[in-house]
Parts: sequence; structure tokens; C-alpha cells
Amino acid sequence: MEERCCAAVRVLVLQAAWALAGGQVRYSVPEEAKAGTVVGRLAQDLGLEAGEAEARRLRLVAQGRRASVEVSGASGALLVSSRLDREELCGKSSPCALRLEVLLDRPLRVFHVQLEVTDINDNAPIFPSARKNLSIAELATMPGSRFPLEGASDADIGANAQLSYTLSPSEHFSLDLQKTEEDGESLFLVLTKSLDRETIPVHRLVLTASDGGRPSLTGTMELVISVVDANDNAPQFNQTVYKIQLLENAERGTLVIRVNATDLDEGSNSNISYSLETLFPQDGKDVFGIDRKSGEIRLRNNLDFEDVNLYRLQVDATDQGNPPLSGHCKVVLEVVDVNDNAPEVWVTSLSVPVSEDASVGTVVALLSVSDRDSGANGRVRCWVWPASPFGLEATFAGSYSLVLREALDRERVSEYEVEVRAEDGGTPALRARRGLRVPVSDVNDNAPAFAQAVYTVLARENNLAGAELARLWAQDPDEAGNGRVSYSVWEGGVGAGGGAAASSGWRAASSYVSVDAESGRLWALQPLDYEELQVLQFEVRAVDAGEPPLSGNATVQLFVLDENDNAPALLPAAGSAPEAGAVAAEASSLSSVPGSDSVSGTLWAWAAWGAPAGQVVAKIRAVDADSGYNAWLRYELWEPRGKGPFRVGLYSGEVSTARPLDEADGPRHRLLIVVRDHGEPARSATATLSVSLLDMAEAALAAGSSSSSSVSRSSVGVDVGAGAASAATNVWLVVAICAVSSVFLLALVLYGASRWAPRAAVLSGPGPTTLVCASEVGSWSYSQRHSRSLCVADGGAKSDLMVFSPNFPPPPPPGPAAKDTQPEPSSLLDTVSAPSFLSFSVDSHSSSG
Repeated sequence: MEERCCAAVRVLVLQAAWALAGGQVRYSVPEEAKAGTVVGRLAQDLGLEAGEAEARRLRLVAQGRRASVEVSGASGALLVSSRLDREELCGKSSPCALRLEVLLDRPLRVFHVQLEVTDINDNAPIFPSARKNLSIAELATMPGSRFPLEGASDADIGANAQLSYTLSPSEHFSLDLQKTEEDGESLFLVLTKSLDRETIPVHRLVLTASDGGRPSLTGTMELVISVVDANDNAPQFNQTVYKIQLLENAERGTLVIRVNATDLDEGSNSNISYSLETLFPQDGKDVFGIDRKSGEIRLRNNLDFEDVNLYRLQVDATDQGNPPLSGHCKVVLEVVDVNDNAPEVWVTSLSVPVSEDASVGTVVALLSVSDRDSGANGRVRCWVWPASPFGLEATFAGSYSLVLREALDRERVSEYEVEVRAEDGGTPALRARRGLRVPVSDVNDNAPAFAQAVYTVLARENNLAGAELARLWAQDPDEAGNGRVSYSVWEGGVGAGGGAAASSGWRAASSYVSVDAESGRLWALQPLDYEELQVLQFEVRAVDAGEPPLSGNATVQLFVLDENDNAPALLPAAGSAPEAGAVAAEASSLSSVPGSDSVSGTLWAWAAWGAPAGQVVAKIRAVDADSGYNAWLRYELWEPRGKGPFRVGLYSGEVSTARPLDEADGPRHRLLIVVRDHGEPARSATATLSVSLLDMAEAALAAGSSSSSSVSRSSVGVDVGAGAASAATNVWLVVAICAVSSVFLLALVLYGASRWAPRAAVLSGPGPTTLVCASEVGSWSYSQRHSRSLCVADGGAKSDLMVFSPNFPPPPPPGPAAKDTQPEPSSLLDTVSAPSFLSFSVDSHSSSG
């Protein structure tokens, strides 16, 4: 046997050949080849160099069945690894081809190998039973009588399964083998000579079946023929072949057919019993059963058209004679297909994700559709649900392409759940479905968009460099890099009309602010100064990281809010009347006034003895570079404290006599005056005024010179008051009393108006906003003209109002101001709880006299 296998290997192993069209390597190997047998030089046939097969991991992947072969890692040869049995692998199918896949790494390649397992004659013919008993009546059985025999079967194929039969030598019997397309092979034992029971009661013959292999294999069955007497008529069927059809979904117990045989004998020799034998397929013995008395053939097990669509049965009718005689007929049953198999949908290729800019007609997936049924039951109709944006196109029988029918938009639908549905043509129709998940990949088709076209930002001056002012945010519905937004200051700045910066020309916004490229946070690059810059407008640009990049812009209006960072400044003296003694230029450092931000030199003024109470001696002039309450100044007499001869107007800065002066007051008085603003905390400046008291004669001389120099008093830091007239002349006294009375009455009127006037209020609505501020010294109405003024008792008042409705909350207060080490005071804006914010500025200036 081993020599036969080796010879078959040497003869049948084919050289590997490339199929130029399909790219396959084909080998052939006989079954039952020994383990280790070389099937083919696979690495060499694939064009691999020596050692390349092991380096690139040449390996085998079987498809479905156990391959029983393997690839040698060292040599790259295809070897037999285990027993190859063609009958176990393929049964009666021919040829027996195994489809293998060979993988090769670096780079990854796939080769298809077809291995054909050829048949060898390793199966001998086999009869259904080792012994067959026959009873043949003497005399009644005439020569030429035929007795059907069950043929042998051979598991091999081709010539190895071609059977021939021989019978052991006998003068009474011979064999007859008939082959027809309709019935196949039929083997009969033919009586050639009448039997004589008295001569030979039992004939023992050997039936031999030989196949067509080389060498030929044989199988035998013993025929035991008993010669009986009497009953000389065998039962006869009305048909030799019955042809019927039966639905494959017929239930168990269904009546298939009723056969009928008749016997011309009488008595017990005419009592017939039926038996059933399945000729094809051989494993279908338990599918049908027959009633021994009635001849009814019924279904015992389920039918399946897809497995077996034709059955050949043999029915034997045997009488009860002695010996019994038999009649035979064949039943050919055709199984009729019903729609009992739903379609099957398989995805053979899937190309995902699909780019949202993919063109119409792009192939997304390849599908295979099949139905095991036949005829109309196997015709399948396919479609896609939902019907858009994908559709099906038939490529060839049973194959479809899932293609794009409409344009995609990832921002609208980022992923599709597609269902391929199939329906066959049976009644009722059966359906199948296969779900596909088709994600859509993004392209950069959306520009970043800010939530607002214009952003209003409020920032306090003297903020720290690097302080966060606001946070801008632009949305891009794209994903990944296409939706990743970076920010930059695009354009804008301040120039003429923008405060003190106008004198230095245009300054770009990028010198004041910067925006974080990733977060959109707006930072201050330097401390802002309200006195230099009030409003800064610029553009912020948002750019995504797509290719090509897309962008969007937003306008930012930055309003700087005033802080109390400037102390009051005394106006320098421009000269005074010579009779007032001029203004001394010497400076004195006054550390006795706590909290004083600046000091001035000593100022000089004079007054006459006997001057009445309320006579103006001098006037202190000061300005504050801040605005609003931060620039509203008040004057206080710091020294001497108590009831001195002089006093200072709280808001006017006028130094006047508190009572009539007499010689007991001394010749000279030193006054320390503090000028404070209304900021939080308040800032201040100090001035030293030296007042000299003159006698009547000197006062009369000074009175004449004072009238000539009254025009210039409005521009000096200290205005010298008019001296008293001569003691003999009361004209000046009357004039002074009238003036004081007028001022007193005016003060009363203003005080009453301030008490009844409404306090500061903001009127909001569709019209312009108006602010009315009331205080103890008067009221102010703020317009939108940018100017500064301080309301005092002796001059008109003008102010400004700036009303904002920002869409950002005011930024947190900055750190300590650069110009003041005191904690930052809460501004006027801190007291406003409404969404609208209010800012106004007041500068001090005084009118003449």
C-alpha cells in the first residue's frame, strides 16, 4: 500500500503554475499521502528568494475546511500535515479542490492556492449486506425468471467507482446488469435452468463486485438460494415504475403513494405483504415507511429539497405461499421546492468612512445576495432603506454595489445606519436584511462664527499687564483640525481723537491687547491709562486648522474705565498784585498732613485789620486729571484748627475771614490748606498760604492797586482778595455785605433745589439716556460731549455722561494702581447693579473772581 501511494505521489504531483488571469497557484496531491509529503515548492513558485519565506512569515490560512497541509517555515514548501481522505473532504464531488490562502508579510500580500486532492482506489465496493437469502420455487419458476439484487456501492469516484459484477460458476443462475438513464443500474439474478429441489435444495453463490481501479478492489455478497415447492405465481404490480411529486414541507405521516400488487394464486399463497427499500440515496432509509398489509407509503422524516431532490424506492410484494413469491416495483419520488429559505445578504467589501464631499456615484460597499431555493423562490429583489442618500446598483447576478445618490453633509448627519433589504419571489415572500454603519468623515466646509458680531468690553485703567479682559468664542461645526479654532488680533488701533495718544499718531491695537490663540482669552499687554485712551476698537479673527483654512471676524470695542490715580494739582501762580506782597517761590515740605500726595510752595496774601467777616482774602486753584467724582475737589483748612480768623470754601477754594479782624490777631497767619478729590480712596494736595495783616493806610494803598490787577487773578494759584476800604468810607463795606447776602441767598436756592431734585438716576429705554446728579452744592446734567468740569459756587458746571450696554461683565479690579500704593477704591460702576454701566467724568475749573 505504501509503495502504491509513493508511486501515485510521483505520478500525480503537478508542478505549480501561475494562473495568469486569476493569480492562483494550483497543486495536486493524492489522498492518503503520508504526513510530510511535499506537495509543491510554494516559496519558489511564488518567486521568493532563499530564506525570504521565513523572514516574511509565509503562512497558510484555510478557508472553512481543515486543510491537512502546512507550509514549512524553513524551506517554504507545502507539506502534507495530516491524513487526507478525499471521501471525507468532498464525498462524491469531483473534482475535490481545497481553496487556500497564503499570507506574506512586509508588505502584506495574499496568494490563492488551489489544492486538488485526487482519488486513489482506497475503497472497496460494499454490498448492503453480507448475505442475501432467496427462495425460488421449483417448477413454478421458469428459466428466464429474474430476481432483483441490491448492487454494491463504492465511495471512490471516476474509474475507481466503476463497478462490474461476477457470479460464482453455476449452471442454474447468471447475472444481468441493466443501465438506463431513467432507472440507473439494475442488477438481476437470472434463472437459466429450472430448479430441482430434490437435486439441489440450496444454492450458495458468491456475488463479486469489482471496481475499475488499478489494482482493482472487490467486495462480495453471499447469495443463499433456497428451492421451495408449490407456489408458482409471484405477486405482480400494476406498474413497474411509479413517479410522484411531493412538496418538501410535507408533514410527517403524509401519504406518499399506495401501491397494489396482485397474486393469481389462491389461499395463503395470495396473501401479500409489502416491504420497502431505498435505493437512492443510500442514507435515506428512514425517510419513508410502508404499511405491510395495505402498501401505503408514508413520510417518516422531513424532506429538504436543498439536500436531496430525488428518491428512488423499491417496493417488494411477497405472498405467503410456500415458498413465498415476490413481485417488485420502483417508486421515483421528486421533491418539489417550496419557499422555505430566506435570502442571505453578505457584505463582501465596505469602504468607510465616506468623505462628506464624495461625489455622487461613489461605491461605498459591495454586497452578495443569494437564496438556496430555486425558481421564483430563489429570485431575489434588493433595495436600501432609507432610500436616500444611498442606493443599490446590480453589477452581475447576485452582486450589488451600494453607491452614493445624494451629496452628504457631516454637520447635518455624521453617521448613517443603512439597511439592505432582500425579498425573494416566493409565496409568501421571505425577507432578509443586513445593517451597515456608514460614518461620514469631515472636510473643512464651515468657517468659524462668533456668537456676536460686536463685543463690548469694559476695563479699568491701571490694570496689570497680562490681565484677562474678556474671553471670545467662535464656533466651528467641523471636527478635529477643521473645527480647531485659533484667534488673533486682526486689525484696529487708536489715532487722532483717541485721547492723549493722538499726539503720537496711530497706535495698533496689538500694542495694547493680545488674544490667546487657543482659548480666545483677551489679555492686556500693558496697563491702560484712561487719560491716554478711552476707547479702543479692533477686529479679532478666528481661523480654523482646515485645508484651506476658513476664518471669521468679530469687532471688539474696549472701553477704559477711570480710576482715581491722579492727585489734585495746584495751578502755578502767574503773579499777583504787588500790593499783595507777591507769591514766594520757596517750597516747604509739609509732612504734618497725613495722606497728602503733593505739596506746594508757600503762597502769600494780605488782609486789613478791621476787615469784616466773609471778606475773601485769597482763592486756591487746583485741577485733577481724573474724571467724574475722582476729579471733584473739596478744600479743607488743616491748620490752624479750631476757631481761627480764616476759613476756606469747601468747593470754591476761597479763603475768607471767619470774623472781623483786629490787631489782637497778630501781623501774620500761616494757613495749611488740603485739596482732596472724591475718589476712593481720596487723593489730596496741600498748599501753604501766608496771610499778612496790614493797617488801614497800607490797606487803602493796596485797595487801589488791587482793582487794577483783578483781571489777572483768575489765572493764578492764589487770588489776593480786595482790601478793605478806608475805615472812614463804608462804600466798600456795603458792597461786600450785598455780595455776601447775594451769595447766601443763591446758596439757599441751590440747596432747596438739590433737596427736592431727584437723586442720580438712569433712564433706560429706546430713547437717549440722561443722568441727573444732585449734591449739596448743586446739580449737574451730563451730556455726551467729551469734556470735564467741576461745579463750584462761583462758576457754571458742565459734565459728560457715557452710557454703555456691554455684553460682558466688567473685568475684575486690577491690582494696586501704579500711581498709588493705597488699595484700589471701588469705582462708581461698582454701585450699579443693572445690566447697563454708567461712567462720567468731572474736571475742576473755576471762573474768575
